[in-house]
Amino acid sequence: MKTSHQQVSRRQGLMWVAAAMGGVLGAALSACDARRPAAEPKTPATPTAPTSTPKPAAPTPQPTAAPTTVPPTATPQPGLSEPSFRKLPLWYGFNLQEKFNNDWGARRFQERDFEWIAELGFNFVRLPMDYRTWAEPNNWSVLRQGVLEEIDQVLRWAERYELHVNINFHRAPGYSVTPPAEPKSLWDNDEAQFVCATHWANFARRYKGVPNKQLSFNLINEPPAIDPALHRAIISRLCDAIRKYDDKRLIVCDGASWGKTPPGELVGLNVAAATRGYEPLRLTHYQAEWINGADRWAPPTHPLRDGATVWDRETVWRAQIEPWTSIQTRGIGVMVGEFGVYNRTRHDVALAFMRERLQLWREAGWGWALWNFRGPFGIIDSGRADVAYERWRGAQLDRKMLDVLRSFLPGAKNASP
Repeated sequence: MKTSHQQVSRRQGLMWVAAAMGGVLGAALSACDARRPAAEPKTPATPTAPTSTPKPAAPTPQPTAAPTTVPPTATPQPGLSEPSFRKLPLWYGFNLQEKFNNDWGARRFQERDFEWIAELGFNFVRLPMDYRTWAEPNNWSVLRQGVLEEIDQVLRWAERYELHVNINFHRAPGYSVTPPAEPKSLWDNDEAQFVCATHWANFARRYKGVPNKQLSFNLINEPPAIDPALHRAIISRLCDAIRKYDDKRLIVCDGASWGKTPPGELVGLNVAAATRGYEPLRLTHYQAEWINGADRWAPPTHPLRDGATVWDRETVWRAQIEPWTSIQTRGIGVMVGEFGVYNRTRHDVALAFMRERLQLWREAGWGWALWNFRGPFGIIDSGRADVAYERWRGAQLDRKMLDVLRSFLPGAKNASP
């Protein structure tokens, strides 16, 4: 579930080739020609919904060569942990929304955000992006080089500031949790599946050789409540497209039912998983304008009582933690890809909610990413009426929320930066 202040996505193929020379890794980034289609999508004469155990044909994306640009080096960062799909590192950070929703205006990412996130003690950024920001408006199989180069720059900054980057298709070709719906559905249309796979293949080729310490892919943001066999088939197709060019890339998949259902159906695909930390919505999305009826909810308290359910520590562990720890024992690492509290919830209630969830995730061994860094869920320029903001680097900093987050970082101090 998201705010109308949340979303971002992106595009086509470059390659990192790292070579060790005297113990120092170098790299070259070969770009694909973004003005040409990676491949013509194959539109079936009569698209039909897959059966309960679909077996869609593997895509054959064919990215083409493009001018060479200078990449960030492919040197693994000493401050970042080695990730594995079986056990994700303890990542702590934020979602950055510059390319979250093309309809609301996509912007360039800002280096200062990466600098500040690192300075404040965090190690992770998730980029929820809208593929339309890098696709040609009238041909979703044509990817624009200039926009992709903006993402290349993000990886240079992340390397400089020792941050892990998680690239997410918040709007993928064929699916978005945010309106409007895509014209062709990823879940039952072969062309949409092919184009989505081709986009991911181009990202894989573009960033081949970038260490998993620095980069991971998060395939589809918050899939709906779909048949597990269908979910596995689509994710398998996307993974195959990526692994054709980069068989070592770390892949993270959101659970179905909008990130709330553990994806046990993905066991064996060698992927990690991401859940969400927004429940109960009556607390985290109180008076959110994009949720019907949220303006009529009672002001939330913590723990929230919702009918017969009290959202206390035991309820949260049983409903939101235990089901996910079960897939950890089956070889799927877990993290919290998004969580946060909208700025209409009373500040002390928001902080109590966050403190409890962060403690539970620490006990489960999960990393997390706040939605967002700047904005109504974040620690900077969040627009809360009941916060005494600190003026910091020209921004309005929510020091109390920052201190709550930092108190859950390994060895972190809450001293002022």
